[in-house]
Amino acid sequence: MSRVDYVRWFLNALLVITSCFLVLLILMHKGRGGGMSDMFGGGMSSSLGGSSVAERNLNRITVAVALVWITVIVGLGLLVRFG
Repeated sequence: MSRVDYVRWFLNALLVITSCFLVLLILMHKGRGGGMSDMFGGGMSSSLGGSSVAERNLNRITVAVALVWITVIVGLGLLVRFG
């Protein structure tokens, strides 16, 4: 196996891990309302506007994992194109 094959294997593994982690992080976010749940009678959410430290940290972690995910996608695309 060449070095490119190892890098491609690593990026594919990282893509699977970050994809699963990103889905879990997104599902952990609190709903803001205005979506499908409001259409079917679930629109009892209050808009207090304040977010806790835990929510802000969850947002930061989600953005960081999303950036890693996007970087891996771009890296795999470059490997496919030029590798």
